[in-house]
Amino acid sequence: MNLLRDADFRRYALSRVTGAAGGQMLLVALGWQMYDLTGSAWDLGLVGLAQFLPALLLALPAGAHVDRSNRRRVLAAVLAVQCVVAVALAAASAGGAMTRTALLAVSVLLGALRAWQMPASQALLPLLVPAQLLPRALALSASALQGAIIAGPAVAGFAYVGGAAAVYGLSAAAYVMATLCVWRLRVREAARAHEPATLATLLAGLRFIGQRPLVLGAISLDLFAVLLGGAVALLPIFARDILQCGPSCLGLLRSAPAVGALGMSLALARWPVQRRSGAWLLGAVAVFGGSMMVFGWSTSVALSMAALVVSGAADMVSVVIRQTLVQLATPDEMRGRVSAVNSVFIGASNQLGEFESGATAAWLGPVASVVWGGVGTIGVVLMWVLLFPTLARHDRLVRPEPTPR
Repeated sequence: MNLLRDADFRRYALSRVTGAAGGQMLLVALGWQMYDLTGSAWDLGLVGLAQFLPALLLALPAGAHVDRSNRRRVLAAVLAVQCVVAVALAAASAGGAMTRTALLAVSVLLGALRAWQMPASQALLPLLVPAQLLPRALALSASALQGAIIAGPAVAGFAYVGGAAAVYGLSAAAYVMATLCVWRLRVREAARAHEPATLATLLAGLRFIGQRPLVLGAISLDLFAVLLGGAVALLPIFARDILQCGPSCLGLLRSAPAVGALGMSLALARWPVQRRSGAWLLGAVAVFGGSMMVFGWSTSVALSMAALVVSGAADMVSVVIRQTLVQLATPDEMRGRVSAVNSVFIGASNQLGEFESGATAAWLGPVASVVWGGVGTIGVVLMWVLLFPTLARHDRLVRPEPTPR
């Protein structure tokens, strides 16, 4: 099967591109607007916390709902609501009505919507491709996603010259395209047992992961590594105060990790990791931590962007290995709930990591916050070698074909 010739896989990939581009443009405008209004690293951290908390609180019910519902319709609805949010932000910005409180309230709403978005999106892909092609499909999907993460912030940074309303308008247009692509997917979903939404069904995803040390080790590694090593929330400070390069440079800095991730995802689509996957995963996370240390020390725009490119490439290796492990280990009827738990780990490493970055930057300063975060990431890798030896020794990533009888 040629994935790129499959119409539904192309629609899925295009929805990932346009949805991610819309989200990235929205977040660039939101972050820059907040820093313009308050000039506070703490408030930049609060934007991340405001997105994380509702995603955390709603993750388990959202995952259970995804497993009981038509995943295509759930994802289309979530994308459509985000389009409405972008239109409202554009109108408020054009009218000069934007406030710190409004930006935090929007962040809460976005976090709530993403509690449904990630489980629905992750649970759809295994229904579109056979299991043996899943690693390659994940890498190609990630390539599309990273392309959007490159273009979205860069376009937003340059469009911000016309004001935040212009960026929010572009974001809304991207969400319209994403919604249409998802709505046109032809997904043959199996009939689902409508078991009652009890506490046991809500917690099933947690139990499933807790009983599999390999999966638990992989996703918790990402949680703690990116929680400590991420610096996205501080990029407005680095762009304006340390590198002194303005909003256009901010867009390029936000895009730089995606440049590395795009190149790596294309390489992984061509040459997927199939052996010594545990060692590759741990090594990639260690490289990520080291690159963030270089970024924190750097006062050169070129060196800072190079460090972010390397961090994105290393993170992509981790993402593809982790997602493949989770998807191959999970039966279809559990994918919504397991993906919801996985999204909590990812959300914690991103949104909560943004709060941690803002809080430590307010205490130690932005440079020390990023450098010590990179040191902590490498420390986590060393701890995980000891805590999860099955992960460190794991070899084959792709599920072996059944032996003919």
